[in-house]
Amino acid sequence: MPLLSNKIQADVRKALEGMTAPVKLIVFTQAAQALECEMCGETRALVEEVAALAPAGKLTVEVKDFVADTAAVEVYKVDKIPAIAIVGAKDYGIRFYGIPAGYEFSSLMDDIVTVSKGESGLAPASQAAVARISQPVHIQVFSTPT
Repeated sequence: MPLLSNKIQADVRKALEGMTAPVKLIVFTQAAQALECEMCGETRALVEEVAALAPAGKLTVEVKDFVADTAAVEVYKVDKIPAIAIVGAKDYGIRFYGIPAGYEFSSLMDDIVTVSKGESGLAPASQAAVARISQPVHIQVFSTPT
């Protein structure tokens, strides 16, 4: 049974038409379904459903075991599950923790398309300001499903 209604599926298809290059969604969960964390199974199912709605070859899903795949956990710097890493031609460090529900779902769609384009959408002045940052910055945005 799909998680997304027919209307939302149509909206997702339309949104993902804006993709210009392939994107990979890397979902971190626990491989043994009996041990999956709360919302891990639903997050994995949601991501797989979204990928199936994308233009052919544009959106793929990799599922990683948070406990067993320590190399991937280290590479993508994931520290909790469920987690989704959105990776295009490069990894911009975009991660979703927890299930992207409510308003977070539209943020997931926007991030997929943005990563596919490889451009931030920032104005030139903002890009110049960011270019002047000389040390790593860790930004986290917290939200709650509505």
